[in-house]
Amino acid sequence: MIDGTLAIDLGSSNTVVAFQAAGGGSVELVTVAPFSGLQAGVIPSLVWIASAASDQALVGRQVQEAGLAWSESPQLCRNFKRWIGASGSMGPGRESLLSPEQAGALLLARIWQNLPAELAPSRLVLTAPIDGYRGYRQWLEQASQQLAVEEVALVDEPTAAAIGAGLPPGSRVLVVDLGGGTLDLSLVALEGGEGRAAPIAQLLRFAGRDLQGSRQALRCARVLGKSGLALGGRDLDHWIAAALTGAQPSGTLMEAVERLKCKLSSELNASVVWCPPGQASRELKLSRQELENLLKQHGLLDLLDDLLEQVLAGARAEGLSLTKIDAVLPVGGTSRMPLIRQWLRERCPGIPILDQRPIEAVAMGALALTPGVQIKDVLSRGVSLRRWDPRSDGYRWHPLFLSGQSWPTGKPLELILACSSGGQRQLDLVLGEPLDDRRAEVVFRDGLPALIQRPAGENRVEPWDRQPAAIALDPPGIRGADRLRLQFRINEQAQLTMGCEDLSSGRCSEPIALGSVR
Repeated sequence: MIDGTLAIDLGSSNTVVAFQAAGGGSVELVTVAPFSGLQAGVIPSLVWIASAASDQALVGRQVQEAGLAWSESPQLCRNFKRWIGASGSMGPGRESLLSPEQAGALLLARIWQNLPAELAPSRLVLTAPIDGYRGYRQWLEQASQQLAVEEVALVDEPTAAAIGAGLPPGSRVLVVDLGGGTLDLSLVALEGGEGRAAPIAQLLRFAGRDLQGSRQALRCARVLGKSGLALGGRDLDHWIAAALTGAQPSGTLMEAVERLKCKLSSELNASVVWCPPGQASRELKLSRQELENLLKQHGLLDLLDDLLEQVLAGARAEGLSLTKIDAVLPVGGTSRMPLIRQWLRERCPGIPILDQRPIEAVAMGALALTPGVQIKDVLSRGVSLRRWDPRSDGYRWHPLFLSGQSWPTGKPLELILACSSGGQRQLDLVLGEPLDDRRAEVVFRDGLPALIQRPAGENRVEPWDRQPAAIALDPPGIRGADRLRLQFRINEQAQLTMGCEDLSSGRCSEPIALGSVR
């Protein structure tokens, strides 16, 4: 049996399941028979129940193979993810025997019950949309009660997607989520950055104990701009079906059209065979150019332009222009369409587009944000370094890692120090622990937490009892000249380590342990 962390990214159209063994190693997409579709790790987000009082259900691919994926019966539950924690129904005009929360809980339970026999995860991490994070958390706390897992964690989707795509903490990212049922554009600033705590999944259960009463802060990416619409890949399928056949949508027709659309992401011309029940089979043909013309006629690009402008208007209100965005991150199956990629390149010129794994990125990022979680994996106090400030000609405390920082850290924190006097032969390292002066408070704006700074003096810092040895300078330093490049990390033993490069002599030292952090 293999212990580790299981990530489930519940999506409107597809749910992605990934696993990482304890102690790290590669991330594997998990095929859950008989629910997974043709792509490993991907389960269609579909649930069909016999009756409200019955526990008999079809899930994922089972629903598709039964020809029920496009049924209008209330026995079919689809597109329920977006309504979890927000509504008592499946959305306007859609009746269902199950509530969104019940459908989501049933899908999670069936996935957990049917995992490959060799996997025995002790930790489960799920992702949640930013705008529904609090309601989603409440639902997950209840749904996970039925799962035999000791640790449960939650992370917001834009952060997970960005980290899964390899972006560092502190990045500003335009997440373009084009799924089966929705278009969502979000410009977010990830937690972290220089001197700030990196993002980490939020624990809801640890060692079998619920953490509902814990003092954990709600930690999401900060939304700078957001817009969206309930239109997605399924609507595109309807447009294609109407253009090719004029027939009423059915399960077999929609399945054939979706395969045709997916082929055109990699081929210029494609065809599929449609087998209407009780009728002769029929070949459906379409070229990529014809598809793109069809989507333009229906106003898809104009719609995307409007949504992007709404997002950028919110960003401008925060003082952020398009040129200040670090990356564009397309996620969701519809984002793989060449027309969408071309639109992104034209509207976001010069900005890197990270589109290697649009479907799996969120689940992979969720695993990256969930280390071998122990209570000591998060700093409770932090650490600062006293450095000379040339502008004020005095010493100030510079934060290295703040309270809430997860460890061990990945990318090192780099800091350059200058000499405070001419002929200086050594540079003292003075480290300290910031004291909690409550200079900030959290308020909620539009349902999201915001940190409000209160005017106050410099944070008080208590110097460590034992300080590291001074760094010798040879040749002697020049006042005001940059002299040392320091790189700080926190290792697996909660030790603050430092590597040093002398910018004058070019000498580099091996990383040394400076002391324990807490």
